Amino acid sequence: MTETAPPPSKPATGWLNLVVDYAPILVFFLVYRHYSPSDHNNSVAEVMAVIRSTIAFMVAAVAALVVSRWRLGRISPMLWLTTVLIVGFGALTIALRDPVWIQRKPTAIYLMFAAVLLFGVSRGKAYLKLLLEAAFEGLNDAGWLKLSRNWAWFFIFLAALNEGLRHYLSFGDWIAAKLWLFMPLSFLFTFAQLPMMLRHGLAQEAEAEVLADPPHE
Repeated sequence: MTETAPPPSKPATGWLNLVVDYAPILVFFLVYRHYSPSDHNNSVAEVMAVIRSTIAFMVAAVAALVVSRWRLGRISPMLWLTTVLIVGFGALTIALRDPVWIQRKPTAIYLMFAAVLLFGVSRGKAYLKLLLEAAFEGLNDAGWLKLSRNWAWFFIFLAALNEGLRHYLSFGDWIAAKLWLFMPLSFLFTFAQLPMMLRHGLAQEAEAEVLADPPHE
């Protein structure tokens, strides 16, 4: 009697998702820091640093798209949208030589996501589930609706925060805030949703699998 070979385990892709999501903004930050003039009153040098970092940002965003398709086998709707906006607002930044367009891009993304999620919640549909179902297996419909609503309001908060920071910070400080403030806030917000998700079935599926197939001693 021949034994059936177990199916190959899927490679862990959590780290790759992080690279795809955050590598472009890190590239933007590093290139800007490299070319940013020490004298920020030199407007010509400052604009050239912004243009170089914007070009790098656009190239890195497209590369992330290719890597996602190649290594993950798919491109999420969120990644498609963010890449289109990065390229679109990046092109405006380069054409008009005005850094404000690259600063407005996050606001546009946050408000767009918030509008889509709130529209879905108003119709009893959790559009966030289409993007994150694999990450939160077992979460029931009520949990997905609450998570979609909470993320929508968080996106509105981020949009308002981005607008405030771009008005009161220099371009270099705004970039640093995008890396060192917005990312930690997003991670903290995600962790803050765990108690609600646990109440709505997040852990039940894993628990049921353990009960159905207990470890052998």
